Amino acid sequence: MSARREPVSRRERPAKPALSRRWIVETAVHIMRAEGLEKVTMRRLAQELDTGPASLYVYVANTAELHAAVLDALLGEVDLSGRDGGDDWRGRLRAVLTSYTLVLFEHPQLARSALVARPSGENYLRLVDRILDLLARSGAPRAQVAWGVDKLLQDATATAAEQSTQERDPTSRDDWNATVRALHAVDEATHPAIAAHMPDLVGGTARDRMRWSFDILVNGITDTPVPGQAD
Repeated sequence: MSARREPVSRRERPAKPALSRRWIVETAVHIMRAEGLEKVTMRRLAQELDTGPASLYVYVANTAELHAAVLDALLGEVDLSGRDGGDDWRGRLRAVLTSYTLVLFEHPQLARSALVARPSGENYLRLVDRILDLLARSGAPRAQVAWGVDKLLQDATATAAEQSTQERDPTSRDDWNATVRALHAVDEATHPAIAAHMPDLVGGTARDRMRWSFDILVNGITDTPVPGQAD
């Protein structure tokens, strides 16, 4: 006859660490790196933390807020120094935005999510503050600088979402190649404007286009008054 097993008291089990927003976000980042952003759900996160989904809503309102918090955590990797851009404000601003874009390149799903999920954490605030500081050195009026930050981040985020998707999703690359072939094959008689602007319409490297986009945005921001601004 086998010896009777002694029951283990629940009181003797080590207590689980107390939940915190920081711990929740760190775990969400870990899941995203290992399994992808689509796996970062409240249910999956609760499973990883050995708790119930309801417990998480005390710290994070919903999945959208969770994804925004994950994005903010990754923004800590952005190089805000801009040292790679040289000594002038324009070069440093370009370097900061390039660093931001490259961080999103590493996480295509997060780049697409960033188009609608705006973070509000400390890393995002540092990024906005740095861009404001550098853009203000242009001497442009304060309103133009303030509005310009949003436009610069929108463009960089959209660029990252588009390029990272093309580079990592074979289907997206096939779609782009089909578009290029269609543009090259147009009939000049029916599509004269397209024909006249080929091959420049699809030419240039992604980096060159990104740099050009940055320059035209900054030039427009610094030279274009916002509506209602005094001349």
